Amino acid sequence: MSGLTYAEAQKAIEAGLAKADEIGQPMNIAVVDAGGHLLAFARQDGAIRASIDISQRKARTSILMNLPTGDLLPLVQPGQELYGLEQLSGGMVAFGGGIPVHRGGELVGAVGVSAGSVDQDTQVAQAAVDALT
Repeated sequence: MSGLTYAEAQKAIEAGLAKADEIGQPMNIAVVDAGGHLLAFARQDGAIRASIDISQRKARTSILMNLPTGDLLPLVQPGQELYGLEQLSGGMVAFGGGIPVHRGGELVGAVGVSAGSVDQDTQVAQAAVDALT
């Protein structure tokens, strides 16, 4: 099974940008390969600068944990089994906007989106992932 190609990453970016335009929220969108390395990135005019890094961390976290970043939130609360996770691996992100990409049951990449609300980030990330499936 091959990983994501640059052309596929661009397709995901374009779908994410279209969704961001549809909801009226400028976004930062990152696509990483199966190793968590940046494959493609876009920052729309007006997207907040802090979210450049956050979008990439969401994508990387999704790869490292092999699940959507939103699924981590209940697990990182005080007293829960993954409390403190955000301090590991250079800073993981435990709120929505990062979604892994699977092909044939294999993890091949991930999308991370940031600059809106968590719900908006997740919507844009899902649109980008949907463009690949």
